[in-house]
Amino acid sequence: MPLLSSLLLRGPRLRRASWCLCVALLCIQSATAALDDDLREATRLHHAGQGPAALQRVDAYLAAKPKDAQMRFLKSVILADTGRYRDASAILEQLAQDYPELPEPHNNLAAMRAAEGDWPGARRELEETLRLRPNYAPAHENLGDVYVMLAADSYRRALSAEPASASLPRKLALVRQLATPMVAQAVSPPR
Repeated sequence: MPLLSSLLLRGPRLRRASWCLCVALLCIQSATAALDDDLREATRLHHAGQGPAALQRVDAYLAAKPKDAQMRFLKSVILADTGRYRDASAILEQLAQDYPELPEPHNNLAAMRAAEGDWPGARRELEETLRLRPNYAPAHENLGDVYVMLAADSYRRALSAEPASASLPRKLALVRQLATPMVAQAVSPPR
């Protein structure tokens, strides 16, 4: 019977159902357009160096739609870029809880952990990122960088435990050479 009742949607019932679908699609499109406009404007303000104005735009949007993932993510980026790392981390951690299928909050949390020198924490976040999206190239690159920093820490500890080692100074020098650009980037976490 359900198949027959769906086939009987003709005439006024079909027009009413089509009209309801069109209205729903228009509402979704206008909501998406509003998000796109606000997101685009907040991003423009942020890139123009107008962090407070961008944050104000984001906060106004989030007051009406506090669960919006894209806008919350942008807020975390703006906060991180203005040095408010704790606030940015808190938003990213909440995003990761609210939307466990998204890899981006974990990738950015890894950048925050790396900026703090918490290499094991950064590794855990990147491993979660890659569990969620195995082919996410930036996370693979970031994880390689984190492994270099972990290796540097291990070689440093090994050298302090065995200062007469012949191989450890060479390994430590090589890892330091690789790590130098990463340490400079860790001062300002990537987006």
